[in-house]
This record gives sequence, C-alpha cells and structure tokens, in this order.
Amino acid sequence: MTGEPARVRQMWHLLEPLHAVLYYAPAAFEEAAALGYDTEERWASYFAWRAAPLGAVGAAEVVRTFHSFAPAMVDGYVPDGWATAAPDSVLAARLRAVDRSYRALFGDRVEGPEFAEAAALARRAAEAAGRDAPGGLGVAKVPGVLGGPGAAEVPGVLGGPGAAEVPGVLGGPGAAKAPGGLGGLGAANSALPWPDAPHLTLWQAATVLREHRGDGHIAALIGAGLDPVEALVSFAAVGAAAPAVFASRGWSADEWGAARRRLQERGLLAADGTATDAGRELRAKVELRTDEEAAAPWRALGEAGRERLVELLGEPWLAVIGSGLLPSENTLGIGKV
Repeated sequence: MTGEPARVRQMWHLLEPLHAVLYYAPAAFEEAAALGYDTEERWASYFAWRAAPLGAVGAAEVVRTFHSFAPAMVDGYVPDGWATAAPDSVLAARLRAVDRSYRALFGDRVEGPEFAEAAALARRAAEAAGRDAPGGLGVAKVPGVLGGPGAAEVPGVLGGPGAAEVPGVLGGPGAAKAPGGLGGLGAANSALPWPDAPHLTLWQAATVLREHRGDGHIAALIGAGLDPVEALVSFAAVGAAAPAVFASRGWSADEWGAARRRLQERGLLAADGTATDAGRELRAKVELRTDEEAAAPWRALGEAGRERLVELLGEPWLAVIGSGLLPSENTLGIGKV
C-alpha cells in the first residue's frame, strides 16, 4: 500500500498505542477503583472510560457505537456502570489516569517542547476530524440495517429488537450527533473541552482521531454488508488475530459459528474458516475505505505538519510499546493490516 492511504494508516498505528494506555495502565485501574468500579477484570472500567463522552446512554447506544461487542456482554456493564459513577466523574478521572500514566511512561518529557509541539499538531488534526465526523456511521446503506432484511438477527444492533428502547439511540435524546446523521464516538469526543496540559491535549487528540477513524470503519463494515460478528469472523479469517483474541467481544460459539456459515454462503470464507480470495478482497476494500474516511484530518494538517508529527511521536510510541502494557495481539490488527 502506498500514497495517502499508507500515510493515513501510519498515523493510526502511531497514535493508537498512545490512546490505548488508558485501558491497561495501573494508574487507570487505580482511578477506576477509586470511582467504585470492579477492577478484577478490565471491562467495567473499559466501558465507562470509552462510553462516558456519550453521556449516560443505555446498552443499545453502546452496542451501536462500539459495534463489535455482543449485546449480551454490553448489558453486563451498561447502563449499570453509571450508577457507580456519572459520566462527568468518569471523564475527570480518565484525564487523571492519563496524566499519571503518561508521567510514569514519559517522565519530564511531558513538560518539554516536543510534547507541546506534538500536542498542537495533533489537536489541529483532531479539530479537523470534529468537522468531518462521518455522518450516521454509514447506516441505511445496506440491507439488514434499520429494519431491512436480516436486521433482527442481532438484538439491539442497528435497528434490531431493542435498539429503539433506550434514549440516545438512533438520534434520540442523549445521542451525540455527527454532522449529517447519527452520532458516533468521534463526534462525542470532539465535543469535549480541551485540557490545558499539552500531554493531555495529545492524548485527547489521539482519542478523537482514533474514534473518528473507528466511526468511518463502522461505516465501511456496514457498507460491505458485514454485521458486527461477521466483521470479527472475517477479520480473523484474514489473519488479523487469532479467533481466540476476538472472544473478548463476548459472542457465543453459536453466534460465531452462525456468522461463519453466513460468510461461507457468500463465498467469503473457505471450509476451514480462512478467507477466500473474495473474502480477502472484501476486507482489503473495507480497510481502504476506512483509510479514506480517516484522511480528511491529515489533509487539513498538511504533509509538512503530518511528517513533523511522525517525528515527534517516535519516542513516545517506542516508550509505550516497550513498556509491555499493551497486548502483543489485539482485535485491531495493527501491524497486520
């Protein structure tokens, strides 16, 4: 891959670890525990940290905007998590968690000119992302969405049973709005105030940009006719990660098997579960469209600004990767797609 898509994907690879620290750093679990969340496993705090910009939404809105998680899994954490801590309290705590985590990882560098410059450049790109939030996550583009054929196969997802029962879903009260359609996590994070400290600005910019990309990725998946579990099965089939890694999204063996059969019927999967040529072609198109959806912020920043940001992010990226905090294999397929 060359040209603009390659440059856009490079920025995702550089920024994603800087964002993901929130879900794995010891300080983040300590802050979550102080709020009252169970930190014996990571999901209670994960759903709180990531969903808080949406407000006190219900499970169906989280299913829609996160996309890859099984509704039954989300139901175990949302909306009950808001009884533990309100979204505003969670948002304040996540900045404290990032502050402590970044200081532990980067030391005095967070006060240095390089961090300030990186933060300013990343913020410029993120502000452009806020103006370019994908409209509606691409819903209503394919059969099976918003009541079309097949929509009822996954309860609570994109218009399936239960989706309209929770305020904040499908444009209802409490939904964060993206220009031109339904709200997404990119739009919700873009609406938050910017922190004063450069290292926190850098983290927030990375978060806006990765969620903006994620909203575009959901649009690409839906445009390819892939429901949430089919998206995971097809991604595993091209070697993005082992199927066991995707078990973290909560789909049952029966649901995974049914999705696998649907993809086989479409000629996208072979009998052994690996992708056919058609399946690989479809996933490549999904990733290319994702890059296209994510390109506008980097065009706005300009090539000189983007290249300078690449230089500035090198040391922080190495520090995060070298810390061992992040799993070596994940559901995003970074380094493999």
